[in-house]
Amino acid sequence: MSIDAAELPLHVQRDRFDPPAAVSALRDRPGLERVTDSLGHPAWLVTRYDDAREVLGDATRFSNERLPALRMPGVDPEEMRAGQLLALDPPEHTRLRRMLTGEFTVKRIRRLQPRIAEIVEEHLDAMAQAGPPTDLVPDFALPIPSLVICELLGVPYDDREAFQSRAGKQIDLTLPLEERARVTVESRAYMGELVDRAFAAPGDDMLGMLVREHGDDLTRNELIGIASLLLIAGHETTSNMLALGTLALLRHPDQAATVRAGGDAITPAVEELMRYLSIVHAAVPRVAVTDTEVGGEPIAAGDMVLVQLAAADRDRALVEDPDRLDVGRAAAPHVAFGHGVHHCLGAPLARMEMTTAFPALLRRFPTLAATTDVERADFREGTFVYGMRSLPLTW
Repeated sequence: MSIDAAELPLHVQRDRFDPPAAVSALRDRPGLERVTDSLGHPAWLVTRYDDAREVLGDATRFSNERLPALRMPGVDPEEMRAGQLLALDPPEHTRLRRMLTGEFTVKRIRRLQPRIAEIVEEHLDAMAQAGPPTDLVPDFALPIPSLVICELLGVPYDDREAFQSRAGKQIDLTLPLEERARVTVESRAYMGELVDRAFAAPGDDMLGMLVREHGDDLTRNELIGIASLLLIAGHETTSNMLALGTLALLRHPDQAATVRAGGDAITPAVEELMRYLSIVHAAVPRVAVTDTEVGGEPIAAGDMVLVQLAAADRDRALVEDPDRLDVGRAAAPHVAFGHGVHHCLGAPLARMEMTTAFPALLRRFPTLAATTDVERADFREGTFVYGMRSLPLTW
């Protein structure tokens, strides 16, 4: 089973930087809309900000764990669920997340800033030496977060092309389910090798830490699941934010100048880019545990609920004039990183990478410009994480 990009489910559609008009219209109507997910399951679509926070923030009424198992040929659904934080509810989710929280505190991530800055400068040097034009995706946006997460987890960077390719296919809804199953099996086998090495000789990286400190409390499958999630999420999301965010800034030279200046302005600027772009279309679906209500709509126990993050972050209940990018506005409590117990564990790392990379890129190349207009830009459709397939630039 595959999905044609032109027939994508409503909750993963985009119109360049914006949610499609049909989704925005739903947000402005009372109640919720009945839709189908990418596998054809019926679901309620949540598009308003307050409703989104209500669903995402209540793990007792809305479960991640009760979703129908995704049946992939050659893949054991229970094996796949092990260690996958996004597919678990408290207390099991709490048990596993607690093991990782210390590695992703703001204080701990700040220690990585010099190394992140070094990685950014190395790639800027390479771009300058090669000269224009450049494709920002393979030359800057993708390798920076990939190298950071590889070093953090203890994944050999020389393996990056293979795991990036597999990760891209795993989240591509337009591919046949059989192909996604095949790369899922390959990805788990690869992570299994790394986990076995960590058990045999734990290093100073995160996999080594988990084995040393929690090896008696984690199964092999749990560690594979944790590592797989962190590896995919650690580079897919930030890399697409760097590419898509750069294109958005280049369309607004005054705002690009604000980001270029850095300083205190960069933190709210990154939050505004996160809100405006919300590259993860929708949160992992939830299932209602009991009969309940959201936005005045009765929800029956067992019903699936989809939260469209991009639409929620464009709600007037969150900010004024939400369809306008304004890096000068005060940082808003957006849901681009999710909300509640499943709020993105790696948010501090992603923020550090973006607050470092965006101003450094714009300072190094002050005349940076896209070589094509937005209408012909190569947006990445049909995946769980929105972004750019390529972004040709010159200076």
